[in-house]
Amino acid sequence: MKLGEGMDGASDLTQRLRDLIDNAGYRHNDRIPPERDLCARLGTTRNQLRKSLSELEAQGRIWRHVGRGTFVGARPVLNLTDVTYLRDQIKPEQVVAVRFTIEPELSRLAAQHASRSDCDQMKLCAEKCRTAPDWRSYEAWDNHLHHAIARATRNQLYLYFFETLNSVRRSIVWGQPRETRGPSASYSSFQEHDEIVAAISLKDGDRAAQAMRQHLQSVYSRVLPSSLADEG
Repeated sequence: MKLGEGMDGASDLTQRLRDLIDNAGYRHNDRIPPERDLCARLGTTRNQLRKSLSELEAQGRIWRHVGRGTFVGARPVLNLTDVTYLRDQIKPEQVVAVRFTIEPELSRLAAQHASRSDCDQMKLCAEKCRTAPDWRSYEAWDNHLHHAIARATRNQLYLYFFETLNSVRRSIVWGQPRETRGPSASYSSFQEHDEIVAAISLKDGDRAAQAMRQHLQSVYSRVLPSSLADEG
């Protein structure tokens, strides 16, 4: 029997495919290898692989475009022209203000609606941040974590707002100096991430929201301290 045949095999294949994608260090919207390569790596048939791809797509882990390939993350719902316009109009301080408004509430909702699989994904992202070999890898996994929290709200409108905010945020050059190749073992965000994920896993919405707010305060006290004047 080929791997992927039967209920247990299908579940195992989907998990192995998800692990392959998670461990490859892809960033949001990166393209993954074509189906023939994935079949060879996973020792399965194209039919079974497509079932697992469909399952991951339903979970919002990947999205597919006929003729272009398969990409990491949820299918984009953004008008990129609008994102470019916003990037040129918005000041960094305004991005910070919106993050403080939206992301604690996303964490609160995630605590109410996150599945065990969602929490496992958040824990993986937090661990990948901790073991990232350089800043680029850290930032990619940090982005995956925040996106996983937004996705766990099960609210597509909130997810749309988050993706718009996130796209604008990532298009702005913040000018944060990097004096090391990657985060140190004592980097404060590691423990902050753990606290957010723990609160969501325990379904403690108030604690999750507060942990996210404290995390954002910590981040922007380093990156843009002037933006915290109104946050208290």
